[in-house]
Amino acid sequence: MADLPALLLASLNPSTRKQAEQSLNAVSVQPGFLSHLLRLVLESTQDRAVRLAGGVYLKNITKLRWEEDVQPLPEQDKAALRSELVPAMLALSNPADKAVRAQVAESVALIAELDFPEKWTDLIDQLVASLSPTDYNVNIGVLQTAHSIFGQWRAHVRSDQLFSEINLVLSKFIVPFLQLFRQTASLLLTTPSPNPALTTPTANYALLAQAMVLLIDIFYDFTCQDLPPAIEDAHAEFFAPGTGWFHAFLAWDPAELRGDPEEATPSLPSQIKTGILEIAELYIKLYPDQLQQSPAVEALVQAVWALVGANKLPGVADDSLVSQSLRFISTAIRSGYYKPLFSSRDTISSLVQGVVVPNVALREHDVEQFEDDPLEWIRLDLALPLAGAADTATRRQAAADVLQALVGSGYEAETTEIVGAWIGTGLAEYSKDREGMWRSKDSAVYLLTALATRGATSQHGVTSTNTLVDVVKFFSDHVFQDLQAEPGTVHPILQVDAIRFLYTFRNQLTKPQLLSVLPLLARHLRSENYVAYTYAAITIDRVLFIKHGNQLIFAQADIHEFAADLADALLTKIESAGTPEKVAENDHLMKCMMRVIVTARQTLTPGFERTLGRLVAILGLISKNPSNPRFDQFIFESISGLMRFVVSGNAATLPVFEQALFGPFTFILQQDIDQYIPYVFQVLAQMLELHKAEVPEQYRSLLPFLLTPAIWQQKGSIPGLVKLLRAFLARDSTQMTAAGQVASVLAVVQQRLIPSRVNDAWGFELLQSVVRHVKPDQLRQYFKAVIITLLTRMQTSKTDKYVHLFTRFFLYTMALNVEGLTPDYVIGTVEEIQPNLWSQILLNFVVPQVPKLPTKDRKLAVVGVTRLLTQSSFMMQQPTMSAWPATFASLAKLFSEPQYLNGTKAEGEDADAALTAIDFEEQTAGYQAAYSRLAAADTPEPDPVEYVRDPQQFLGEELVRLAKMRGGEVKAMVEAANVAPFVQALARAGYVL
Repeated sequence: MADLPALLLASLNPSTRKQAEQSLNAVSVQPGFLSHLLRLVLESTQDRAVRLAGGVYLKNITKLRWEEDVQPLPEQDKAALRSELVPAMLALSNPADKAVRAQVAESVALIAELDFPEKWTDLIDQLVASLSPTDYNVNIGVLQTAHSIFGQWRAHVRSDQLFSEINLVLSKFIVPFLQLFRQTASLLLTTPSPNPALTTPTANYALLAQAMVLLIDIFYDFTCQDLPPAIEDAHAEFFAPGTGWFHAFLAWDPAELRGDPEEATPSLPSQIKTGILEIAELYIKLYPDQLQQSPAVEALVQAVWALVGANKLPGVADDSLVSQSLRFISTAIRSGYYKPLFSSRDTISSLVQGVVVPNVALREHDVEQFEDDPLEWIRLDLALPLAGAADTATRRQAAADVLQALVGSGYEAETTEIVGAWIGTGLAEYSKDREGMWRSKDSAVYLLTALATRGATSQHGVTSTNTLVDVVKFFSDHVFQDLQAEPGTVHPILQVDAIRFLYTFRNQLTKPQLLSVLPLLARHLRSENYVAYTYAAITIDRVLFIKHGNQLIFAQADIHEFAADLADALLTKIESAGTPEKVAENDHLMKCMMRVIVTARQTLTPGFERTLGRLVAILGLISKNPSNPRFDQFIFESISGLMRFVVSGNAATLPVFEQALFGPFTFILQQDIDQYIPYVFQVLAQMLELHKAEVPEQYRSLLPFLLTPAIWQQKGSIPGLVKLLRAFLARDSTQMTAAGQVASVLAVVQQRLIPSRVNDAWGFELLQSVVRHVKPDQLRQYFKAVIITLLTRMQTSKTDKYVHLFTRFFLYTMALNVEGLTPDYVIGTVEEIQPNLWSQILLNFVVPQVPKLPTKDRKLAVVGVTRLLTQSSFMMQQPTMSAWPATFASLAKLFSEPQYLNGTKAEGEDADAALTAIDFEEQTAGYQAAYSRLAAADTPEPDPVEYVRDPQQFLGEELVRLAKMRGGEVKAMVEAANVAPFVQALARAGYVL
């Protein structure tokens, strides 16, 4: 414990981080560790870096190990920490401790999510008791803690459990909350604020305003699911036009709190107003009746107009307030409750002129960001102005959303005409002065994009358009010229607009039209402008991913001629960045590289060694300092995809990949670069799977390392490790058995995977491979212990998922066509543990679960249950025999959806389905705790019941065979199952008992 400060400091240094984290992990299992760590975080004399690192480590432990099965925290330590956390938050009320307090607040929220209210019964009482009538430093700590807990309700699905928790909180917190709201609002809105506890009015104002920001956040938390009676009763107090708190704050603008207009951080009054308008938007969506009882919405719209009309808030600091103001207007329009407010042509015209057009125009700040911080510009610009999207990020997108609300709410003709005039004006201004008025054209293109978009997703671009706007004509008349222009002849932002127009309306263009512009996009990959070449990469990726139905519309033949040039341009741009951090920052380029590889396929085989060498060199560079998980995902996906297609066309190329990859992979494993290890295991498994003959020695030498306990401690590695061990078992199980390595594999399954709720599915996958590939007589010595492990977990920590996996494992084992592995092999082992145990397992788990199995497992289930019923001697003896009819009845239910039982693939599905199905648009690859699956390394598992072509035929033949052996017994049991229509269907198919 005495070494803790030194270890925390060492964990901040890249050269000592790994060792320090291992030491911290070892220390963390000592009794009292959590309380000791919290005391260190609170120690004001301690180094600030140590305190902050301690706060982060505390948060990470609560996040990763609070409910961990394999490395659990002692219950008394958890109870001690729960009792200490709220006092700790109050002890950190000094503004200098803000960063540390944020980490502790997150720990409170994480633990409350799991333990409140059952195990943390006094949490709300502690918070209420801590509120102070005078000390707002303390109040801010309490409110921050409360909001960190209540804020989680916003994302939850309505349930009885959720409402029980909310009602418990409201019963204790709502009255003190309303009292503190009234007191704080009165103090803020009184001039000067009469709080003698603080030395200066500005400091006093800032502290009170900070508390008000949190009070408004909590007001939203309390109303996000349902309207509490106390807040409903006080409706007029908050919303009444002119007199309500919310209206007073929307007009409130104290000089002391205005802040620097050049600053990017919103002022406290701006944050308060943004929060109020979020609440107003929530009320329009969830409680419109409340607002319709009074002229509240009209008054709010007027307040918003007074705030943001005619571009009154041009500063960056007010971006979120302006965006939220416009979102509130969009929501009011879409709701349909306020048609008289928005339906007149004059209102639409003034909305467009006063709010939409000024906020679509690029500001100097935007142009500077385009040049100086291009990645942030792309991040903000990429978020499509989606209808009603709560996270519409920029003013432009919020202004576009107002247009889309008008178009989508029955004002299509008027809006199109009014906005069309502005678009025409912008284009005319540009044509008169191309150099000076380029922003007018930029606004025109943006307005047209917003006006034309009726429905869109970030994955597919625009899915439906305004029928009054001809997107393709506008593209050919006004946009194509900028796409085609030589660099330097038009403003780079207009070239980016042209590329983005393609990106946005890619679904409205035909395949021949897209094919004709792909070479132009390829040319922009070699642009000197960061945003232009990045947008070109983004657009190429999205165009190549367009599907009709489940089929991609672009195949390798479509890009055959320029695929190599695309790959070269992308790799050249990535390589030119220089440092590891700069190389990895632009994941859009590497994502496009991945898409080119999986589209071009064997087209890239000539010269693949050079492409592979460049990818490996980039990997070697970024592995010095991994910094971008998305880039990592895409580079490994690119390497894996290149290997998949090149080797499938020419198996002799596999050694080239092994030679190129073994060196860097060994380095990654030796240096323990934990972000990359999950990928390395998957690519190694992919290479091993491509070996059709004996396993090479260089792979075998890895096995002892893969079976060491330390390598299994990193959660993110587990799926890749399982995939790699399954590849070994499929090809080398005899050698592994001889070397005693099967016993080590089973030890991992029993000690680390099956006991864990997080990893139990991987345990079953590995276990199924052992059962499938290890000879039954060699497996027998371990099998009883495995079954005991499975039953122990069922007894101590049963979940619905586990019951499903447990059932599927028994059916899988019984369905396998492996010599010596009969249903009686399994049942006999269970009966050795305890006589008559099998009939309990069968009736309590297998029979109820069989009809619930997902469609992909139904053929497996039919074969497994059929073999159990017809090939087991135990099933023909009492007491198990009495379960036979119920088991047969559960089997009959599976045949109610016979289309899922024939085992054939859906039309058009191929071995590369995983590649075309997965998309990374919405997905961020994670480090450590999150597993990042490589789609290109994914190969479907061989069908374990491939030997059965027709499940119904298999069942019929086996039943007839059993009936011949056992006389009338089988017919009597079938009749007892009470599934006459199914038996008649079998008879019609020729299987008469």
